[in-house]
Amino acid sequence: MAYDLEEQEKLDALKAWWDRYGTVSMALLLAVVASFAGWRGWQWYQGHQAGQAMGYFEALESAAGQQGDDAVARVKAASATLREDYASSGYAARGVLVAAWALEQRGDLAGAREQLQWLAASGPASALAPVARLRLAGVLLQDKKYDEALAQIQGEAPVGFAALYADRRGDILAAQGKPAEAVEAWRAAIQAFGADPATQIVQLKIDALNGA
Repeated sequence: MAYDLEEQEKLDALKAWWDRYGTVSMALLLAVVASFAGWRGWQWYQGHQAGQAMGYFEALESAAGQQGDDAVARVKAASATLREDYASSGYAARGVLVAAWALEQRGDLAGAREQLQWLAASGPASALAPVARLRLAGVLLQDKKYDEALAQIQGEAPVGFAALYADRRGDILAAQGKPAEAVEAWRAAIQAFGADPATQIVQLKIDALNGA
């Protein structure tokens, strides 16, 4: 096919542009396509992981509401899988709290302690770590490991936990036979609770201890 001079000049300019920039353009295009495919793949993987984690969490919840050694074994197995394979999912922390509660209810304090220690050790990585520390202090209190229990809730309490931590410290100190220190901790809890009805319960503890 014959081209006039103007068309030929356009073709020559296009060929020159392609010779200069064509390889780079194709590389950029492929990079964009690969990035998009990778992003889509990551999205699918994240969704798949979340779905798997939810399945184990639901199985754990179901087992926690049942009785028998088999139910306990399933609680521990589901929690172990969540911690080992899905630790970054929100289901892992929630599953640990459910598992700890189920084991504590069955008198398995060692099992409950192991669950809560894992979550408490996660620190700022989990918003539920302060809850785990509070619960762990309670389990250690039941197990008469008073110094270990206090260690979980010493120092400045996380935001929103000042009253609960002070109340638990009072419980531990009272169990240790330190009434004056226990009352001091409970009074701090009452101050932190403010108008919360929980202050009445804490005051009952003070009254009972002072009347003993």
